[in-house]
Amino acid sequence: MFCVKKVVVFTALLMFFLIPGENDSAFAGKRLCIGITLHPYYSFVKNIVEDRAEVIPLIEAGFNPHGYRPRPDDIKRVMEMDAIVVNGVGHDEFAFEIIEAARMKGKIQLIYANKGVALIPVAGTDTDQRIVNSHTFISITTSIQQIYNICDALMELDPANAKYYRKNARQYTARLRRMKAGYMKRFADIPDMDFRCASIHGAYGYLLQEFGLEVTAVIEPRHGLNPTASQLRTTIDKIRDLDVDVVFSEMHFQDKYVDTIHDATGVRLYSFSHITGGDYTKEKFENDIRINLESLINALTETYEKL
Repeated sequence: MFCVKKVVVFTALLMFFLIPGENDSAFAGKRLCIGITLHPYYSFVKNIVEDRAEVIPLIEAGFNPHGYRPRPDDIKRVMEMDAIVVNGVGHDEFAFEIIEAARMKGKIQLIYANKGVALIPVAGTDTDQRIVNSHTFISITTSIQQIYNICDALMELDPANAKYYRKNARQYTARLRRMKAGYMKRFADIPDMDFRCASIHGAYGYLLQEFGLEVTAVIEPRHGLNPTASQLRTTIDKIRDLDVDVVFSEMHFQDKYVDTIHDATGVRLYSFSHITGGDYTKEKFENDIRINLESLINALTETYEKL
């Protein structure tokens, strides 16, 4: 009888470890190393995992993701990662080049942050082109969708910490929703007006969409491509003809054509953060999105006051 009991216990333990379930994961018992491609994704992942997983940027701070070329250190770095969170809709194509160069394609888990997110075209582009706006992280609503996409994937990879990740994601998104609600209240207090704005590039469509606003004109013909003299002249004429109220530039933007537009049209300039520069920090997204919301509310308030 004693031997039979021992056999039963051993069999039960064996079945517990072999039957697929909560403990069935290629990463079970391992502290995950999660790569990210952009600053907002560092904030998203770090707020979800806290200290229960390692979060590593795929490229170092200080590099522009647009037109970035893989470096040897990037290739070594990616080989240490268990999964990578990617934008996947045009903002981090360098990541796929790095993965290919490291011969990690099919060997590393890719977490597509924008899975199921409703995408919009870049404002100001020809409607026949329908270039997808990849800046889904410059908006609280679309960022919350991405946070839950990332959280769901991490829960599947690391079931031992699934409840912890879900709790953190809920607390984080609740904080973001409260921030948005505060600015929505301030927005609602501004009387209705015909607000027209132009932007340096089409990155801010998701942010403006949250407030029911649209970009009237985009200055750069393509993101990162300066307008020619004739294109700049056309934009200036368009800003005048459409009676644009403000131009939204990018923080730390140095190109002189912004000043040229201001001098030629007299429109007021406000700055937004692109949220993809500086150090990678847990607070980066919240700090920068608050800057953007504050800039937008100030632009609306001051435009109304000058009517």
